[in-house]
Amino acid sequence: MAGLLATHTCQFAQEFERRSPQLIHHRRSSLLDSVQNPGDLRRLPADLLPRLADELRDELVTAVSTTGGHLGAGLGVVELTIALHYVFHTPEDRLVWDVGHQSYPHKILTGRRHRLRSLRQKGGLSGFTKRSESPYDPFGAAHSSTSISAALGLALARDATNARHRVVAVIGDGALSAGMAYEALNNAGASATGLVVVLNDNDMSIAPPVGALRDHLATLRRGTGRRANLFTALGFRYVGPVDGHDLETLVPALRAVRDTDEPVLLHVVTEKGYGYAPAAESRDRGHGVGRFDIANGRPLEASRPGYTAAFARALIAEAEADPRIVALTAAMPDGTGVAEFARRFPARAFDVGIAEQHCVTFAAGLAAEGLKPFAALYSTFLQRAYDQVVHDVAIQKLPVRFAIDRAGLVGPDGATHAGAFDVAYLGCLPHFVVMAAADETELMHMVATAAAIDDRPSAFRYPRGGACGPHLPMRGRALEIGRGRVVREGGDVALLSFGAGLGDCLAAAGLLDARGIAATVADARFAKPLDTDLVSRLTRGHSLLVTVEHGSTGGFSAQVLTHLARSGSRCPVLPLTLPDAFIDHATPAEQAEECRLTAPRIAEAVLRRLQPRG
Repeated sequence: MAGLLATHTCQFAQEFERRSPQLIHHRRSSLLDSVQNPGDLRRLPADLLPRLADELRDELVTAVSTTGGHLGAGLGVVELTIALHYVFHTPEDRLVWDVGHQSYPHKILTGRRHRLRSLRQKGGLSGFTKRSESPYDPFGAAHSSTSISAALGLALARDATNARHRVVAVIGDGALSAGMAYEALNNAGASATGLVVVLNDNDMSIAPPVGALRDHLATLRRGTGRRANLFTALGFRYVGPVDGHDLETLVPALRAVRDTDEPVLLHVVTEKGYGYAPAAESRDRGHGVGRFDIANGRPLEASRPGYTAAFARALIAEAEADPRIVALTAAMPDGTGVAEFARRFPARAFDVGIAEQHCVTFAAGLAAEGLKPFAALYSTFLQRAYDQVVHDVAIQKLPVRFAIDRAGLVGPDGATHAGAFDVAYLGCLPHFVVMAAADETELMHMVATAAAIDDRPSAFRYPRGGACGPHLPMRGRALEIGRGRVVREGGDVALLSFGAGLGDCLAAAGLLDARGIAATVADARFAKPLDTDLVSRLTRGHSLLVTVEHGSTGGFSAQVLTHLARSGSRCPVLPLTLPDAFIDHATPAEQAEECRLTAPRIAEAVLRRLQPRG
């Protein structure tokens, strides 16, 4: 089967590369135009479905080339998406996509094609499934491994109300590495309810999947172990494997399991990036892309190395000096910089797959034996392991170092991926050291600081992208724990920044100068332990203290306000945080403006507070 898929992919890619963008636009043609919703799709004769798949794939590539987004996952499920909507009567039948980054073809077929070029833009379509967006999205997603749990809930709610619709969950093989997926399989297999789980097996996650499950699925793809395997052991009827790009076999296979009255798992084999050579041949199979040239797949905008590259550089430098340093990540080696570390120290890098809970406790075990683990996780994904952070790390005071990437707002990925809460949920834990980097050089210093902390857990946060900071040093230097810095002296108001907002605070100070208001600007560096001497100095010498952070309420400002309340300070404090809301996808600049954390908005907030009250 693998050879067949490869041959078909190569042929399609060669045909695709011969087309110009103009031809592709022209070929956005009658068959896809005639499908406004899945009802139209179900009226088509089956022999036209392969042609529809070609047109749908063209539409997906042309749209994402102008918007950026998740490309490879959607390319891999074009035929599967058509077959699911062809066989099941959506939206009455419930179709739950895991993660949702593969849902662009689903959006095109469910009445959202006319909005596809608004994808991931302010006011436009989400890059994931979203309940408020369409009745065809019965459950929202963006994080991995939730689909089977949600689908089981939908199925048992159906049974409780004597309804008769079907419920389908589509989950990738990479998502099965998370413990939640096994918990759901275990529960669903014993439920004796009609539930279809479609395993979209493309031997790929954001990075190649890891672990014993990958070997087990490879065995099933070879045609062995069909009678007794992991899924049958958990109470599912197993069907497959089925070629996920062959509609002539895929549609009958789905029809065979559609009216099940028991849990059934249909194993579908696909290829991420299928049908578009630049995606299929890329290292990550075109997982996340910016705008690109259709003819060759090359990006139209250069990417900046930024914070993630600075973290990798700093960690490698520390590891050169200390053989006890190891790095861990959960299926994000490239996104976190651990891949770069792994190229230098392959035996000291661990990718555990989509398994953040395991990653944190695994790191705790390494620390208990004297190693110095750095767990590199996105802020939004660290949330998935909070109990392990508390129970397995903090209570035991184990020196696990958390490198928290994508802290703050993340632009087009929206609310589901925003790192808004880590300071609040880590700052409340005893013993933790919590830092935030103002620029890439500061991040390198914080890596060195964390490497030197050997008696308690620590964390340092940094945003997506780069600050265009100064030239990076070869190695960071350890900072004094709990000490911030003053970067600009003034006399009227004080702006105390925590993390990546320092540049905006400095720019805001310049705007205030133009209005005759002298502003001191300080970089807190630490939320915990807080530099109370610095805070007290700022409150004593200024008429207003403004805290600025790219995080939720309850974070850095809460630490400052608690200290000032206990110390009896009477200085007015203005905390500027992310609003008490989930911020939808938009450009980073639009999100910063919406949250009123740009330099003009900071200056405006200060001026408004200083106006006499009448």
